[in-house]
Amino acid sequence: MSSLYFNEELHPDAFAPGARLPVWGADARHAAQVARVRTGERIGVGDGAGRIGWGPVVHVAQGEVAIQAEDVVRAEPASPRLVLVQALAKGDRDELAIQAATELGVSEVVPWQSARSVSVWKGDKVAKGVERWRAVVREASKQAIRPTIPEVGDLVTTRSLAASLRAADAEARGSSGDEAAYRDLLALVLEPTAPETLVATLRLAAHAQGAGRAPSTITLVVGPEGGIASDELREFELAGAQLVRLGPEVLRTSTAGPAAISALAVLLGRW
Repeated sequence: MSSLYFNEELHPDAFAPGARLPVWGADARHAAQVARVRTGERIGVGDGAGRIGWGPVVHVAQGEVAIQAEDVVRAEPASPRLVLVQALAKGDRDELAIQAATELGVSEVVPWQSARSVSVWKGDKVAKGVERWRAVVREASKQAIRPTIPEVGDLVTTRSLAASLRAADAEARGSSGDEAAYRDLLALVLEPTAPETLVATLRLAAHAQGAGRAPSTITLVVGPEGGIASDELREFELAGAQLVRLGPEVLRTSTAGPAAISALAVLLGRW
């Protein structure tokens, strides 16, 4: 299988048939020393923003590997946008969640410091944690050969997350209180005890939009190992989010988000 490397510094106009597309730094070292790419081998170079050039390697060195683009792919942003708000979890379970979510097509991941999160980001850990998540989704994007690297949002607390959901709810409704517009932004909190399933909730929202149209943004909120506290669930509901369950099983925090995204990929016709 062809390999993909990223160079986020490339200008969009650089992606044209016949153009020389280089990668530098860690990606170049990996290509040259680990993957041992050779001149003439076909690989891809992308900008992480939807563009990939595919072509033969024309230059290999420790600090730079370059291809001559033969084919250029320009991917449009996925619709609807899938946003995963993932609670911080112990060990590497939160990283496993965002890694799999990236491979499955998530548009954005947001780290959430929930009340029951064992892992805590404070002080210098906040910036380091966000950078670590960016590295995880970048590598997962390369593995999945996806043109767009998901965004990684800033760390949110329960209060700030609820506030952002409430603001999105108010903006979607507008001054007219349009319920159809409100459903265009769907926030779903995964909760095993919820009365409605994710599938039923999404179908109801699509039906309300008319002609089976899906919301433009779907936000999935996943709690930590101990689940989401009852007062947090209530706060999210007051902010306009809906509680949904996936099925009879209770999934780990590392699998719940990816499982929901997989279900959505089928329902939305992506698979």
